[in-house]
Amino acid sequence: MSEMAELILDDAKERMEKAVVHSREEFATIRSGRANPTLVEKMTVEAYGVEMRLVEMASISVPEARQLLITPHDPSNLEAVERAIRTSDLGLSPSNDGRTLRLNFPPLTEERRRELVRIVKKMAEEGRISIRNIRRDARKELESAEKEKQLTSDELVRAEKDLDRITRSSEATVDGALASKEEELLEV
Repeated sequence: MSEMAELILDDAKERMEKAVVHSREEFATIRSGRANPTLVEKMTVEAYGVEMRLVEMASISVPEARQLLITPHDPSNLEAVERAIRTSDLGLSPSNDGRTLRLNFPPLTEERRRELVRIVKKMAEEGRISIRNIRRDARKELESAEKEKQLTSDELVRAEKDLDRITRSSEATVDGALASKEEELLEV
Protein backbone atom coordinates (compact mmCIF):
# COMPACT_ATOMS: atom_id res chain seq x y z
CA MET A 1 0.00 0.00 0.00
CA SER A 2 1.24 3.49 -0.75
CA GLU A 3 2.55 5.79 1.91
CA MET A 4 -0.28 8.29 1.24
CA ALA A 5 -2.97 5.65 1.89
CA GLU A 6 -1.21 4.55 5.08
CA LEU A 7 -1.08 8.15 6.34
CA ILE A 8 -4.78 8.66 5.68
CA LEU A 9 -5.71 5.33 7.32
CA ASP A 10 -3.48 5.97 10.35
CA ASP A 11 -5.06 9.39 10.84
CA ALA A 12 -8.56 7.93 10.53
CA LYS A 13 -7.74 5.12 12.96
CA GLU A 14 -6.34 7.58 15.51
CA ARG A 15 -9.40 9.83 15.22
CA MET A 16 -11.75 6.84 15.56
CA GLU A 17 -9.91 5.69 18.68
CA LYS A 18 -10.42 9.17 20.15
CA ALA A 19 -14.14 8.95 19.31
CA VAL A 20 -14.33 5.58 21.11
CA VAL A 21 -12.54 7.02 24.17
CA HIS A 22 -14.91 9.99 24.14
CA SER A 23 -17.93 7.66 24.04
CA ARG A 24 -16.59 5.68 26.99
CA GLU A 25 -16.01 8.90 28.94
CA GLU A 26 -19.58 9.98 28.17
CA PHE A 27 -20.89 6.61 29.42
CA ALA A 28 -18.93 7.05 32.66
CA THR A 29 -20.83 10.26 33.42
CA ILE A 30 -24.11 8.33 33.65
CA ARG A 31 -24.96 7.35 37.19
CA SER A 32 -25.63 3.64 37.65
CA GLY A 33 -26.58 3.51 41.31
CA ARG A 34 -22.96 2.80 42.19
CA ALA A 35 -20.58 5.46 43.38
CA ASN A 36 -18.04 6.33 40.70
CA PRO A 37 -15.57 9.25 40.94
CA THR A 38 -15.93 10.01 37.21
CA LEU A 39 -19.44 11.31 37.93
CA VAL A 40 -18.04 14.38 39.67
CA GLU A 41 -14.40 14.70 38.53
CA LYS A 42 -15.14 17.04 35.61
CA MET A 43 -17.67 19.10 37.55
CA THR A 44 -16.65 22.77 37.65
CA VAL A 45 -16.44 24.63 40.93
CA GLU A 46 -15.89 28.35 41.35
CA ALA A 47 -12.97 28.84 43.73
CA TYR A 48 -10.42 31.62 44.07
CA GLY A 49 -12.44 33.63 41.54
CA VAL A 50 -11.98 31.08 38.72
CA GLU A 51 -13.74 27.94 37.49
CA MET A 52 -11.80 24.80 38.42
CA ARG A 53 -12.53 21.13 37.92
CA LEU A 54 -13.40 19.29 41.12
CA VAL A 55 -10.66 16.70 40.57
CA GLU A 56 -8.07 19.54 40.67
CA MET A 57 -9.18 20.84 44.05
CA ALA A 58 -10.30 17.80 46.04
CA SER A 59 -9.58 14.15 46.59
CA ILE A 60 -12.44 11.82 45.71
CA SER A 61 -12.73 8.34 47.19
CA VAL A 62 -15.29 5.53 47.33
CA PRO A 63 -15.54 4.27 50.93
CA GLU A 64 -18.63 2.16 50.13
CA ALA A 65 -20.31 0.93 46.93
CA ARG A 66 -23.00 3.62 47.08
CA GLN A 67 -21.02 6.51 48.58
CA LEU A 68 -18.46 9.08 47.42
CA LEU A 69 -16.26 10.96 49.86
CA ILE A 70 -15.02 14.36 48.64
CA THR A 71 -12.30 16.10 50.64
CA PRO A 72 -11.23 19.55 49.36
CA HIS A 73 -7.48 20.18 49.57
CA ASP A 74 -8.33 23.62 50.99
CA PRO A 75 -11.15 23.37 53.57
CA SER A 76 -12.30 26.92 52.71
CA ASN A 77 -13.57 25.54 49.38
CA LEU A 78 -15.96 23.07 51.02
CA GLU A 79 -19.02 25.30 50.59
CA ALA A 80 -18.19 26.06 46.93
CA VAL A 81 -17.87 22.34 46.20
CA GLU A 82 -21.14 21.64 48.02
CA ARG A 83 -22.89 24.39 46.02
CA ALA A 84 -21.58 22.97 42.72
CA ILE A 85 -22.86 19.48 43.58
CA ARG A 86 -26.27 20.78 44.65
CA THR A 87 -26.72 22.75 41.41
CA SER A 88 -25.49 19.90 39.19
CA ASP A 89 -27.85 17.52 37.41
CA LEU A 90 -26.83 14.59 39.65
CA GLY A 91 -29.87 15.07 41.84
CA LEU A 92 -27.91 14.36 45.02
CA SER A 93 -27.66 16.27 48.28
CA PRO A 94 -24.23 16.04 49.90
CA SER A 95 -23.89 15.76 53.65
CA ASN A 96 -21.29 18.14 55.05
CA ASP A 97 -19.34 17.30 58.23
CA GLY A 98 -17.19 20.45 58.16
CA ARG A 99 -14.18 18.84 56.43
CA THR A 100 -15.62 16.44 53.87
CA LEU A 101 -18.71 15.91 51.76
CA ARG A 102 -20.45 12.55 51.51
CA LEU A 103 -22.60 11.75 48.50
CA ASN A 104 -24.96 8.83 49.06
CA PHE A 105 -26.34 7.21 45.93
CA PRO A 106 -29.83 5.81 46.40
CA PRO A 107 -30.78 2.71 44.41
CA LEU A 108 -32.25 3.62 41.02
CA THR A 109 -35.90 2.93 40.20
CA GLU A 110 -36.70 0.64 37.28
CA GLU A 111 -38.12 3.58 35.33
CA ARG A 112 -34.97 5.66 35.89
CA ARG A 113 -32.79 2.72 34.83
CA ARG A 114 -34.70 2.42 31.54
CA GLU A 115 -34.40 6.17 30.99
CA LEU A 116 -30.63 6.03 31.58
CA VAL A 117 -30.33 3.12 29.14
CA ARG A 118 -32.06 5.25 26.49
CA ILE A 119 -29.63 8.11 27.19
CA VAL A 120 -26.62 5.79 26.93
CA LYS A 121 -27.92 4.31 23.65
CA LYS A 122 -28.22 7.84 22.27
CA MET A 123 -24.63 8.57 23.35
CA ALA A 124 -23.48 5.36 21.64
CA GLU A 125 -25.27 6.34 18.44
CA GLU A 126 -23.52 9.73 18.56
CA GLY A 127 -20.21 7.89 18.91
CA ARG A 128 -21.01 5.67 15.91
CA ILE A 129 -22.04 8.74 13.86
CA SER A 130 -18.74 10.39 14.76
CA ILE A 131 -16.86 7.28 13.61
CA ARG A 132 -18.81 7.20 10.32
CA ASN A 133 -18.07 10.89 9.73
CA ILE A 134 -14.36 10.14 10.18
CA ARG A 135 -14.72 7.26 7.67
CA ARG A 136 -16.46 9.58 5.19
CA ASP A 137 -13.69 12.20 5.52
CA ALA A 138 -10.97 9.57 5.08
CA ARG A 139 -12.74 8.11 2.05
CA LYS A 140 -12.87 11.60 0.46
CA GLU A 141 -9.14 12.02 1.11
CA LEU A 142 -8.41 8.63 -0.46
CA GLU A 143 -10.51 9.44 -3.54
CA SER A 144 -8.86 12.82 -4.02
CA ALA A 145 -5.43 11.16 -3.63
CA GLU A 146 -6.41 8.76 -6.43
CA LYS A 147 -7.56 11.66 -8.65
CA GLU A 148 -4.21 13.37 -8.05
CA LYS A 149 -2.47 10.12 -9.10
CA GLN A 150 -0.98 9.57 -5.63
CA LEU A 151 -2.84 6.24 -5.44
CA THR A 152 -3.67 3.63 -8.05
CA SER A 153 -7.24 2.37 -8.27
CA ASP A 154 -6.15 -0.99 -6.78
CA GLU A 155 -4.54 0.79 -3.82
CA LEU A 156 -7.74 2.82 -3.38
CA VAL A 157 -9.86 -0.35 -3.25
CA ARG A 158 -7.48 -1.96 -0.72
CA ALA A 159 -7.36 1.20 1.41
CA GLU A 160 -11.17 1.47 1.41
CA LYS A 161 -11.45 -2.14 2.57
CA ASP A 162 -8.96 -1.42 5.39
CA LEU A 163 -10.90 1.73 6.27
CA ASP A 164 -14.15 -0.26 6.49
CA ARG A 165 -12.43 -2.86 8.70
CA ILE A 166 -11.14 -0.13 11.05
CA THR A 167 -14.61 1.46 11.11
CA ARG A 168 -16.35 -1.85 11.97
CA SER A 169 -13.81 -2.50 14.71
CA SER A 170 -14.33 0.95 16.24
CA GLU A 171 -18.11 0.63 16.08
CA ALA A 172 -17.88 -2.82 17.69
CA THR A 173 -15.82 -1.33 20.54
CA VAL A 174 -18.48 1.35 21.13
CA ASP A 175 -21.19 -1.35 21.02
CA GLY A 176 -19.26 -3.46 23.55
CA ALA A 177 -18.91 -0.49 25.90
CA LEU A 178 -22.64 0.21 25.44
CA ALA A 179 -23.53 -3.40 26.28
CA SER A 180 -21.48 -3.39 29.48
CA LYS A 181 -22.89 0.00 30.57
CA GLU A 182 -26.42 -1.21 29.80
CA GLU A 183 -25.81 -4.34 31.86
CA GLU A 184 -24.44 -2.20 34.71
CA LEU A 185 -27.49 0.09 34.59
CA LEU A 186 -30.02 -2.73 34.57
CA GLU A 187 -28.29 -4.65 37.36
CA VAL A 188 -30.42 -4.48 40.49
